[in-house]
Amino acid sequence: MILIADSGSTKCDWIVLNDEGEIIKRPFTMGFNPYFHSEAIISTAIKQNQELSEIADEVDHIYYYGAGCSSPDLCATIERALHVIFEKAKILVDHDLLAAAYATYTGEPAIACILGTGSNSCYFDGQNVHEEVPALGYKLGDEGSGSFFGKKLLAMYLYKQLPAHIHDAFKEKYGLTMKMVVENVYNRPHANVYLASFVRFISDYKNEAPFKEILKDGMKQFMQTHVCCYDNYKEVPVHFIGSVAFYYQDAIQEAAKELDISLGQIIRKPIENIVKFHVDHLIKIAN
Repeated sequence: MILIADSGSTKCDWIVLNDEGEIIKRPFTMGFNPYFHSEAIISTAIKQNQELSEIADEVDHIYYYGAGCSSPDLCATIERALHVIFEKAKILVDHDLLAAAYATYTGEPAIACILGTGSNSCYFDGQNVHEEVPALGYKLGDEGSGSFFGKKLLAMYLYKQLPAHIHDAFKEKYGLTMKMVVENVYNRPHANVYLASFVRFISDYKNEAPFKEILKDGMKQFMQTHVCCYDNYKEVPVHFIGSVAFYYQDAIQEAAKELDISLGQIIRKPIENIVKFHVDHLIKIAN
C-alpha cells in the first residue's frame, strides 16, 4: 500500500492507495507542524486513527508533505514519528510547498501559493521548486492566512472597532473576554491554529465593511510579498490552494486585478491533485 499525506497546521488529509494506484481510503487527522509538535504527539495522534493504525503493517511507501517541513532536521522529526507506526515503509517527507506545486501543475511553469492556517509561495518549473522569500510564521508574517485575518478580527473585537451588529454576533458566538484571548495567544501552545479558527466567522460578513476591505488588503499584502518577489510573476499563472484561498477568492481576484496578476486554479483541498501527480509521474519511478 501507498500512503500520501498533505498536512497543514490544523488538519492532515491522508489517502491510501493500493499497489495499482487506486484510492481505497481517505482518513484525516489533526495537522502536524514540527515547529510545534513533538514526535510523541504526532505518533500518538496517528495511532488513535483506526483507519491508519489497522493498515500500518501493509504500508510500503509514504509520501508526506507538511507545514513546517522546511529543513532536514524538521523533516526528520516527522519521519521518525511515522516510523514508529509504519515500521516497514519507505518514507519521504517534504515541504507542503512541493505538494502545492504538484497539486497545481498543469504542464507549464507557475507560482503556487498556500493560504490556510499560514501562508507561503513557490515557483515551480515542472521539476524544481524555488522559494524566493521565506515564510515568517504567524508572529512576523503569514500575510493573507487564517491566522492573519483571525488576528485582525480579534484585535478589532477587543478594540470595539467592529460594527455593532457584528460585534454582538461575535460576542454571542464565542463569549470571549480579553483575558481568554491573551491566555490562548500568549500562554498556550498552537496560537496560530487558535487565531485561524476565527477566520470562519468573517465569511458571513465578507461583503460588509470593514471586512471587505480588510480581506482585499490582506490578499494584496500577500501577493506583494510572496508573488511579486518573482521576476516573472506577470508572465506565469498564479495558483492558490487552501481553505482561506477558496472561501475568500473574491478578495484574491480583486487584489490580483490591481497588481496585474494572472490567476490560475484556486483549490480548497489539494490532496486529490497531489495523488494524481504521484500516480502519473512519481510512483512508477519510485517502485
